Amino acid sequence: LPNKHVIKFLLIGFGSYVCWLNLHEFFLKKHTQFDQYVIHAIVSASEGQLVSLGADLQNLNQWNQPLKRHIALKNAKVITIGAPCDGVVLYALFVCFVLAFPGPLKHKIWFMPLGVILLFWINTLRVVALAWIAKVDESMFQFNHDYTFTALVYSIEFLLWLAWVKYFSIAKS
Repeated sequence: LPNKHVIKFLLIGFGSYVCWLNLHEFFLKKHTQFDQYVIHAIVSASEGQLVSLGADLQNLNQWNQPLKRHIALKNAKVITIGAPCDGVVLYALFVCFVLAFPGPLKHKIWFMPLGVILLFWINTLRVVALAWIAKVDESMFQFNHDYTFTALVYSIEFLLWLAWVKYFSIAKS
């Protein structure tokens, strides 16, 4: 039988994730524009990064949408960011893991938002890189979207979890 700490971790982790999924699926998706605001923030941050790198962006205002969900460099494929790629599930997994793993609340209070902000920033860098890839070699876009950046983003999340376990949690034996 697994020890009580493993069972507690699994119950809290699984329970908090199921609560998040229900909140997201049955309230946030149906009654708010939560995902659209996250996508808008990702597009806006990515545009800022691209412009700071000297990139020329397509003017996509012709779609007259209050919340952005498209980005493209001039003369390149338009990238649409949808809810599956907004990172919200990734942020929830990260928070649920930290909540479930033992550690002082004083560290959880700052580590969870900092981790989510870092993951958000990594996601914006992913969008920036995909926008460049769409401009330079559109044939490489789908592979990098589906595999390269998925592996990269989840690897960074895993490293954040390792940092939590190694440096901030108190695993009781």
